[in-house]
Amino acid sequence: MLILGIETSCDETAAAVVEDGSKVLSNVVVSQIDIFAEYGGVIPEVAARNHLEVMMPVVKKALKDAKKTWDDIDAIAVTHTPGLLGSLLIGTLTARTLAIVHKKPLYAVHHLKSHIYANWLHAPIDEKDKNILSGLPELASEDEGLSPVKTGAKNPSPKESLLSFPLLALVVSGGHTQILRMDAHNHFEIIGTTRDDAVGECFDKVAKILGLPYPGGPAITKAGKTGGKNRYKFPKPKVEGLDFSFSGLKTAVLRTVQKELGLPINHPSHDLKNHLKEAQIADFSASFEKTATDYLLEKLEKAYEMYPETKSFVIAGGVSANELLREEAKNRFGEEKVFFPNPKFSGDNGAMVAAAAYFEIKSGVKPTDPYKLNILPRSEIK
Repeated sequence: MLILGIETSCDETAAAVVEDGSKVLSNVVVSQIDIFAEYGGVIPEVAARNHLEVMMPVVKKALKDAKKTWDDIDAIAVTHTPGLLGSLLIGTLTARTLAIVHKKPLYAVHHLKSHIYANWLHAPIDEKDKNILSGLPELASEDEGLSPVKTGAKNPSPKESLLSFPLLALVVSGGHTQILRMDAHNHFEIIGTTRDDAVGECFDKVAKILGLPYPGGPAITKAGKTGGKNRYKFPKPKVEGLDFSFSGLKTAVLRTVQKELGLPINHPSHDLKNHLKEAQIADFSASFEKTATDYLLEKLEKAYEMYPETKSFVIAGGVSANELLREEAKNRFGEEKVFFPNPKFSGDNGAMVAAAAYFEIKSGVKPTDPYKLNILPRSEIK
């Protein structure tokens, strides 16, 4: 089954063609990071306009790269929730129109489902991928020219997935931080969620305090390479159960920076970067990254204690590309049980949307009426 997946929930315009929910035939992503780096974050109206400009060229390139025509496509899948209203509107209007014109069944997919199902994707490794993966030892194998979903050194062929149910999924991104339990495909139970900021949002805000560029995750990782992970002790938010909170951690970093610099708490946060030395930025970055990583994995460990029958751990979302998170997760849960997507599928992309739709179809989900599909900027996964 060939599915065209379309993703426009935030600032990436993406389309991909995926076969049987795992084999990626094409994956085209036009990112707006360069546009929003200047502003330190996404501006919804600007994002929507940029989606409008490149949406159809992206879809056409996805078909061309896959060497497929509309006659070959069996279904269209699109992200309809959650996300930025204007961005979602461009993607869903495009998918609805294409479904009507080409008489294809349409599947509306939840964004978080897509991130989880990015772990089922594999694709040919090209030279660009080799460069991306070079800094992530044991994350990929060139056996059969495919990049597997397994994180360990003894990687099997991706043709046979080692992912086993029941599993626990930790979804970490700029807009979401949740722990979900899955007993089978397309069966999701949220058992932990953030009560305020998402972890990716916290990375962005801390990066801004330290004067690092947007997006904050990669910038903090880079800056922290030469820093001391234990130089500063930040308190971990005390939230009962499996829920998260990151607003306090962000504030703790802010107050620690102000204290380190001998500045009052009312000193503007945007000016702190002008007083920080490079070594201090490195130490703050490394210490924050370690604290955030430990906090995430401690919650996942607690979930494992509550559900000891868990066979696999899936970590997904943009923050899943973080090297420290990957390494620490393997150390805590064992390489044979922990799964991450190929780094190029960690962020928003159309391939993960197509994969999620495939497993919905296999689970008996019926297509959506393209004349009635609505967007939902906020909604829980079901």
